Amino acid sequence: MVQAASSQSLSGADHWRARAANVLPAAGFGNFDPSMILARGEGSRVWDEDGNEYIDLLIGSGPMILGHGNPEVAEAVAEQMGKGLTFFTNNSAGIELAEEIVEAVACAEQVRYISTGGEADMYAMRLARAFTGRHRILKFEGGYHGMSAEALMSLAPQKLVNFPNAVPDSAGIPKSVEEGMVIAPYNDLGAVRELLDQFDGEVAGIIVEPLQRIIPPVEGFLAGLREEATRRGIVLIFDEVVTGFRFTYGGAQAYYGVEPDLCSLGKIIGGGFPLAAVAGRADIMAHFDKAKVGADGFALQIGTLSGNPVASVAGLKTMEILRRDGMYDAMAAKGEVLMSTYGDALGAKGIAHQIVGEPWLFDCVFSPRAIEDYRGVLGGDGDLAKAFNASMRASGILKADAKIYTHAALTAADMDQIQSAIHTAARAL
Repeated sequence: MVQAASSQSLSGADHWRARAANVLPAAGFGNFDPSMILARGEGSRVWDEDGNEYIDLLIGSGPMILGHGNPEVAEAVAEQMGKGLTFFTNNSAGIELAEEIVEAVACAEQVRYISTGGEADMYAMRLARAFTGRHRILKFEGGYHGMSAEALMSLAPQKLVNFPNAVPDSAGIPKSVEEGMVIAPYNDLGAVRELLDQFDGEVAGIIVEPLQRIIPPVEGFLAGLREEATRRGIVLIFDEVVTGFRFTYGGAQAYYGVEPDLCSLGKIIGGGFPLAAVAGRADIMAHFDKAKVGADGFALQIGTLSGNPVASVAGLKTMEILRRDGMYDAMAAKGEVLMSTYGDALGAKGIAHQIVGEPWLFDCVFSPRAIEDYRGVLGGDGDLAKAFNASMRASGILKADAKIYTHAALTAADMDQIQSAIHTAARAL
């Protein structure tokens, strides 16, 4: 009570930071720098509790691809809120959104909703085990698939061990989970084949981000995974929580031209509200239907807010807007300008760097070597990255530590300010 009272003498963000320190572990939600306390967002910009204004390249870690408070999305949400917030039963908006996902996403024959992308990845891995009767999952070092026990294996290891050994990223994970995971280097198809030979007949699924964080697949890598999974009866899972509807309307599987068996979706399909989904082949998705697969093959899945109608209408309207002519090309053009600006500004100062990613999602790694996997990113100069990002924030640009999300709300004035901030940050280094 004494600490809480002392916060009354503070103002703005300091007031809220003091209150957060009393009630939140590490004074935050666990997602981002807890010193950043945002008050509102509009279009391409956000304001913190001290009134500081930022151009937002974080966009809620991806969902706000149209910017904050898009009026068409807000109108659709307001209309649904007058009809009901959630039901637990089926609802027409959720069914319509599932139809649109099936129409848009190549691998999607059926859809099952959950509330977060991490849950979607967890259920996709569970479906792979249920479908194949096998127990191991192959994932890639540095790949992010949420916060399940399986996903928190070699997500961001600082201690690099020999493949395929898994390194837990969290306390509280049973040893048995570690033993069920096979860890491979991203973009190394030869290593994947060797590991699949080593664990022949034991691997249920391969889960992969088609674009791993910001690292693009090398030529033939995703197609090679598809070939190996088909040949060995393994379920290929694309984690498209980030990439779904971001590069092009059909997601990364359309952009790269490789179709998985299952995919996870999130972020954009909820239009800024908590909504995610597993989508894929009907024979695999059938394991959510006890009448079709029996009790032994049934994968139980229940969620209070699954298919929430408010999130569904927000997602439907967001996706409708993204289907309009030129939306993805316009975002790509902005991304290409920013990528080029990074290269020009840093190159002019002789600073070793790699611009990594696609125009819709990228960042800079301060390294002289090409980046093809997690260890390449880990080998970059983290101190330079922190200094660069700090300068960007001082110039009024909000971004994630290792990602820039290009989005539709960025204006010509925003682009000028971002480019100026990049040059300022390069000079500061």
